[in-house]
Amino acid sequence: MSAGWRTLLLRIGDRCPEYGGSADHKEHIETCYGVLCREYEHSKDAMFEIGLINLENEDFAKGIVDTTHANLQDALHNENRDRIRILLRFLCGLMCSKVVLPNSIIETFEALLSSAATILDEETGNPSWQPRADFYVYCILASLPWGGSELFEQVPDEFERVLVGIQSYISIRRHFDDIAFSVFETDEGNSPNKKDFIEDLWERIQVLSRNGWKVKSVPKPHLLFEAQLVAGVSHRFSPISCPPPTVSQSSSEIVKGQEMHEADLKYPQRLRRLHIFPTNKAENMQPVDRFVVEECILDVLLFFNGCRKECAFYLVSLPVPFRYEYLMAETIFSQLLLLPNPPFRPIYYTLVIIDLCKALPGAFPSVVVGAVHALFDRISNMDMECRTRLILWFSHHLSNFQFIWPWQEWAYVKDLPKWAPQRVFVQEVLEREIRLSYFDKIKQSIEDAVELEELLPPKAGPNFRYHSDEGKESTDGHRLSKELVGMVRGRKTQGDIISWVDGQIIPVNGAKFALDVVSQTLLDIGSKSFTHLITVLERYGQIISKLCPNEEMQLLLMDEVSAYWKNSTQMIAIAIDRMMGYRQISNLAIVKWVFSPANVDQFHVSDRPWEILRNAVSKTYNRIFDLRKEIQTLRKGLQAAKVASEKAARELEEAKSIIEIVDGQPVPSENPVRLRRLQVRADKTKAEEVTTEESLEAKEALLARGLEESKELLRLLFKSFVEVLTERLPPISADGDVPNLRAGDPNVNSAARDPEATTMEIDNENGADNDSQLNGQNKKIGHNVGELEQWCLCTLGYLKSFSRQYATEIWSHIAMLDQEIFVGNIHPLIRKAAFSGLCRPTSEGSHL
Repeated sequence: MSAGWRTLLLRIGDRCPEYGGSADHKEHIETCYGVLCREYEHSKDAMFEIGLINLENEDFAKGIVDTTHANLQDALHNENRDRIRILLRFLCGLMCSKVVLPNSIIETFEALLSSAATILDEETGNPSWQPRADFYVYCILASLPWGGSELFEQVPDEFERVLVGIQSYISIRRHFDDIAFSVFETDEGNSPNKKDFIEDLWERIQVLSRNGWKVKSVPKPHLLFEAQLVAGVSHRFSPISCPPPTVSQSSSEIVKGQEMHEADLKYPQRLRRLHIFPTNKAENMQPVDRFVVEECILDVLLFFNGCRKECAFYLVSLPVPFRYEYLMAETIFSQLLLLPNPPFRPIYYTLVIIDLCKALPGAFPSVVVGAVHALFDRISNMDMECRTRLILWFSHHLSNFQFIWPWQEWAYVKDLPKWAPQRVFVQEVLEREIRLSYFDKIKQSIEDAVELEELLPPKAGPNFRYHSDEGKESTDGHRLSKELVGMVRGRKTQGDIISWVDGQIIPVNGAKFALDVVSQTLLDIGSKSFTHLITVLERYGQIISKLCPNEEMQLLLMDEVSAYWKNSTQMIAIAIDRMMGYRQISNLAIVKWVFSPANVDQFHVSDRPWEILRNAVSKTYNRIFDLRKEIQTLRKGLQAAKVASEKAARELEEAKSIIEIVDGQPVPSENPVRLRRLQVRADKTKAEEVTTEESLEAKEALLARGLEESKELLRLLFKSFVEVLTERLPPISADGDVPNLRAGDPNVNSAARDPEATTMEIDNENGADNDSQLNGQNKKIGHNVGELEQWCLCTLGYLKSFSRQYATEIWSHIAMLDQEIFVGNIHPLIRKAAFSGLCRPTSEGSHL
């Protein structure tokens, strides 16, 4: 058989050529078993187990058990979450196949439970690391659908002891309030009745226990071979040891906050459910079945990351006895919108959704349409980061389906205020579509909703101030611009042009006029394409740097870029981003420009200033990340260079030390040619060591400079947020009540355009109140939030988003921010937005 056993194993249950088109599980397992046995004869380290092999070769099965133990122990100490979770599930499979003793599984579970309880202990552990403890308990609970039935049958008393231990742990752990990571900006996270992820999973397992541990969604292939498997010898799985809890270095609130943040980074919640469709869309699906299918979907996304077509193939082929298209869509969207970051790049989920629509053309596209409508109807409550991701995904998705969408259903947004989130969403989607296509194509795609043409951006094109038209009056600017164009076409050097600017423009018209003429002209020369623009900025960057030696001139430069490309948000963002990359403008200047009055007024009606700000902050920290990576590589290289240099020097000295007496005089006995070769080698390795050390010192100096720049960036960023928000936020009442910015907003009901009425709810199965309403009539939703309130909501949302996105960097400077920014009578809504992004407690209550 040409197919390897790995391919056969992966496709057990498929109607595929490797199995002759058969879908019989038992036949597949026997075929795979035969191939594996033949391969095992030639390879003693094949990492696979099936109970049938244990019947014929106990040593091999024992080796698999021991290797699994070593891998699990290594994963625990290296904090490899996926490996720990999958190996525990694998152990349950070994137990079901009579390869591992059930008591060994109980011992493993109890070791994890003991470690989790120790972590929560104030004296011997560190409660700040509760995410690790929660993860251990989650891994136990997540493996029970695969092994709970066998444990209940074979070791009922010991299994009951484990369940009691889990109940005890849940009773002492801190309830996790994940409102900071909610897709929607509501106060549901503060509800005492809402269950967090661990509490919800525990409730599902309790329901499973009451139902006799019967799970429809978990295949039981071992039952087909039960008569043979019982004759095998079960092996003991050695006890495991969990890493000791990290002891807190201080009792200060800042240190504990940093520890909690570090723990959340290492042990993030795998899934935050986003219920888009009503529960009746899940056909005969028990609570634990939903969890199992979610786990399978997430595992497929994990294993096939980078193989989109294979991923889509296995997503539509899960071995479950019910339809799950709606659950699959909810799970993928929950990952796409997962905060603070999705596990993989958003483009991966975009491509998977596209391939799923092609793989299930009769089912999945309508599911996606329903999901988009449901999310759109609650867009006003959506987190700003999630809103941006949804815009980027939706525009990219439509570009793969000829931009076809029932826009007429959203035509009513044209009559909403310009700051209404639904109107802004449609406006931004259309703008992003134009980036992926061209203006006339997108205008044609909305011909059924001509009202939306008002939301299209102006047709892209430059706005050159010094265009030479015959009927236009010629000014000094026109003359100088034309002369500069001639110099560029004449291949004049940057030095020649700088001398010309210094001698012909600045003395007569001043530096600002010189910047105006030069920037406008160079931008016009580079306006044909991205490549032309980048070439101009690279070739004539010194001229721009000479004209912009300080932040004042850099602000004027960005004004010129914005004026020249006023009809193209994309070109403004690209030009400013490249100028920052070439250090023609600083990140601090970009922050000041974004928070200038003209841009501040656009915060709630356009993504333009936010895109530029996101790019600047992201580029700053990407530089630091790259420098740290380069420094780490250079340190390893320096260590290797020192070893090589010392070795070469030692060999040279040893060769020189060997002497002989010739004519009564000591002379080196080594061959002179070899001595010269050793000398050259010693010199070369020493030079490499010196060069590497100098490179390391230079990179460390750049890193120190970058870290100082990032500190100043954070100070300016938060200071700017606080200043603009303080000016506009409604004051606190005389009774101390914080204003509710969402008062009067009716946009709390959903209207998913589906043949049946749908609802939009968040974690309703977790106990949250359902504030959704049935609506299947394409209802037009108004917007009662005023412009000032909407501006405040948007700006607070972005403050929260930046705090959450760069929490690691912010925590390292939190003491400075506390002393300089979060002091005095700062508005509680500002404090709440910034602190919730950091998962930092705040005493003030508020309504966002």
